[in-house]
Amino acid sequence: MGGSHVAIGTFSLSAVSADSLASRGVPMAQGVLISNPSAVPAQSHARDHNHPHPIARNTGRALEMDWVDEIRINLSAAERRVASLPGRRTVKKDAQAAWLLKAITCIDLTTLNGDDTAERVKRLCAKARAPIRSDLLEALGFAGRGLHTGAICVYHRFVATAVEALDGSDIPVAAVSTGFPAGLVPHDLKLKEIEASVRDGAQEIDIVITREHVLTGDWRALYAEVRDFRAACGDAHLKTILATGDLKTLRNVAKASMVCMMAGADFIKTSTGKEGVNATLPVTLAMLRMIRIYEERTGFKIGFKPAGGISTAKDVLNYQFLMKEELGRDWLEPDLFRIGASSLLADIERQLEHHVTGRYSAFNRHPVG
Repeated sequence: MGGSHVAIGTFSLSAVSADSLASRGVPMAQGVLISNPSAVPAQSHARDHNHPHPIARNTGRALEMDWVDEIRINLSAAERRVASLPGRRTVKKDAQAAWLLKAITCIDLTTLNGDDTAERVKRLCAKARAPIRSDLLEALGFAGRGLHTGAICVYHRFVATAVEALDGSDIPVAAVSTGFPAGLVPHDLKLKEIEASVRDGAQEIDIVITREHVLTGDWRALYAEVRDFRAACGDAHLKTILATGDLKTLRNVAKASMVCMMAGADFIKTSTGKEGVNATLPVTLAMLRMIRIYEERTGFKIGFKPAGGISTAKDVLNYQFLMKEELGRDWLEPDLFRIGASSLLADIERQLEHHVTGRYSAFNRHPVG
């Protein structure tokens, strides 16, 4: 792929409250945040609604079993690495607001409940268009900059509803598919579900893998399955959910990550949010290392999406910082980083209100659906 990174979104983080932050002592240079950590992406361009993903598609490659067999993961080393993260995450208070605004642009605002309705999905879409109260954006110097979430994520049944509700926006609709969350339906039905969601307007498909392939070490079967899913997606981006809480070991997680990328996944995602254990920082570290190796060997940048259990601003800052440390600035943009969440946005809004007013508001002032 060789091209330069182009960020999704209609604004630059460097524009976040430049005057306001500078007046509070946050280091700035030509309007760009230079406080530690400094490398929050500054480049950003308006997104073509018909081509919402400027990053080159991962074409995949033949299954290289040598790449899989050589993978080793040291659990204790991974745990030590992430345990030291809070001590290294030295984001000044004013800069945290900028990081949290950036995080909003990476949220896949999600509703995946048995009692979902069309009206709930419409409300969620309205929140995706305007995720933060206008008075807070005004106080942050960010009014009128087109802030919105990275996507809306729904079941296939509500794809058309979400597409209609988001008409005219730059917000893509992501559909969970292939018998989400367990993935225990016939393969041909999985392909038909993907194709139906794409026909209804989904631009991203979040598929679940057959966990048995990983647990039995049948990497060829996993590769073939994901390769078929990639073909069924057509132009829609393929986000592959590993359901890491079901995979037992970090080594399995790492191997599954590599196989899915070789099969053509555009994103690898931790969890459905329905497992007993969802996104964790050690799992994230293992997956990010595989993304880095894959890019070094192929030139393709693969996105990452943690999901499940990320509900606080503190949580998301840890993930952002780990992404930056492991993969660099490009992976802080929504074309390479998404956060699957349903309640996170409410806490971010509370933190931004505290930043502006010095007070925390009640959660019921921040409905998300």
